[in-house]
Amino acid sequence: MSETPDQFLILGIETSCDETAAAVVSNGDTVVSSVVSSQVDLHARYGGVVPEIASRAHVELLTPAVAQALVESGIEGNELHAVAATVGPGLAGALLVGISAAKAYALAWGLPFIGVNHMEAHLYACFLEEPDLEPPLVVLLVSGGHTMLVAMDAHGQYRLLGTTVDDAVGEAFDKVARVMGLGYPGGPAIDNVALTGDPTAVKFPRAMPQGLDFSLSGLKTAVIRYVRDNPETPVADVAASFQAAVVDVLVDKTRRAVAEVGASTVCLGGGVAANSLLRERILDLCTEEGLRCFLPSRSMCTDNAAMVAAAAWWRYRADGATPLDIGAQPNLRLA
Repeated sequence: MSETPDQFLILGIETSCDETAAAVVSNGDTVVSSVVSSQVDLHARYGGVVPEIASRAHVELLTPAVAQALVESGIEGNELHAVAATVGPGLAGALLVGISAAKAYALAWGLPFIGVNHMEAHLYACFLEEPDLEPPLVVLLVSGGHTMLVAMDAHGQYRLLGTTVDDAVGEAFDKVARVMGLGYPGGPAIDNVALTGDPTAVKFPRAMPQGLDFSLSGLKTAVIRYVRDNPETPVADVAASFQAAVVDVLVDKTRRAVAEVGASTVCLGGGVAANSLLRERILDLCTEEGLRCFLPSRSMCTDNAAMVAAAAWWRYRADGATPLDIGAQPNLRLA
């Protein structure tokens, strides 16, 4: 890899699920521009993301998103130093839209292409807003498709401490919200309704108390059965009780992961990291244990391309450009 310029500008592209995003980031820590086109309204009527609809929407929205990101940055394509895109994990068709476009831009402008792991990107969203974070870190990555506890020993060096054995947190929120008639996306809906509910009203199970893996399928089923058998219980109480059961497990396992790793810093990442109770409880945990805590802004919790460009900067420094024959990797692992 040739000598890196003082200002290394990367165009990031994100199309792993239902957000079409483009951003320009300098040196992995300065957001020059960031554009996100949400597809929530397209999928809301179906109660979840429809892969074919997501892919078609990415085709329509990506070129305008890239154009807007470049205009807002005041940078021409040939002034960039690299183009990056999420290569996985995610929906295969959706990923292919972003990967194909990024490769085309890279070839047209004579730039290197950098493939990025979506979960690594969520991790680097923290460094965008807090560049002086220092490993070792314990990162709780929670989203619609993933629930993971990750030890970051150094940049690019990860250990998977625990993951879900069935449903991801965001998936469980969506399914429970649908049963309670709260609509899609379920996470924000439950978070909002739970503010007026009693979290002790219903005693839902805390699954898999041992180890650092997660299981939410049983809890989801318990809530569905309870709603069916107890229609008179206020929705706010059910939502608050369900949310409390989820957060209790997430926080407890994060506490044990920190002790196991010996880390001094805890970070959140992923769409569910926007949940108000989870943010409050993680902050309380860090205060109690004397740990440094970083909670990304809510805009950096959801899928965006700035985090992709940030992760790409670190990946390029370590590994150089990604071969152009790389394809979509829907089941790509972080560690």
